[in-house]
Amino acid sequence: MEITFLGHASLLIDMDGERILTDPLLRKRVWHLQRQRQITDQSLFNDISVVLISHAHSDHMDFPSLRMLDRDLRIVAPRGTAQLLKKGGIQNVQEIARGESFNVGKVMVTATHAEHDGARFRYSKPAETVGFLIDGSQRIYFAGDTDLFSEMAELGHNLDIALLPVWGWGPNLGAGHLDPHQAAQALKLLKPTLAIPIHWGTFFPFGLKWIMPRILSEPPRAFAAFAERFAPEVEVLILEPGESYRHNLPTEI
Repeated sequence: MEITFLGHASLLIDMDGERILTDPLLRKRVWHLQRQRQITDQSLFNDISVVLISHAHSDHMDFPSLRMLDRDLRIVAPRGTAQLLKKGGIQNVQEIARGESFNVGKVMVTATHAEHDGARFRYSKPAETVGFLIDGSQRIYFAGDTDLFSEMAELGHNLDIALLPVWGWGPNLGAGHLDPHQAAQALKLLKPTLAIPIHWGTFFPFGLKWIMPRILSEPPRAFAAFAERFAPEVEVLILEPGESYRHNLPTEI
């Protein structure tokens, strides 16, 4: 089992013979946001099994990034997003509602609640927002974008890895997001063995990194410090964008 943090909320989870890509945001620039670390190995996107989309915001459901992938690739997205995706040229779309599950080979994926606004634009009709539980040889929770919610405790049964957002793309966070302090509090509910902070250090408004460089690197380290206080039993692993974590399961005799 291997997890590669591609940056922002984009991760490649390679488990049990399946390759699962989350919220792909692969471009060098999105609107006024500039990617700080480029993806150079395009072979990462070969043989993807499924793409999981957590919600309709442009930094999580990016049409140009999706069009960079195999056009027949299966895209699983929240209820209310299929029409929007098809207008963007994405055809193989499966909608999923909170609580629903589907299989990717031997891996079961379940859409979970997320506390986040699902409207793509300010006054557009909202779609659902979800996280995902990914169950195979490891049990992984990908939160997408969310605020704290009490039902997180129900997701924490035998949870191996929590992939938790700890920031965003600018100097401030609005409602529906976890900051380092809140993400550490989420660990008390989820009780994973390992936590990997995501949604940080990748996209930033053009030029702002020279004024506020610490925002690009400080959030995951603040999260680790808070986690040591609130959930010292949870190991925290900080992956820089582009880095991977590999878990080798014991060999059966």
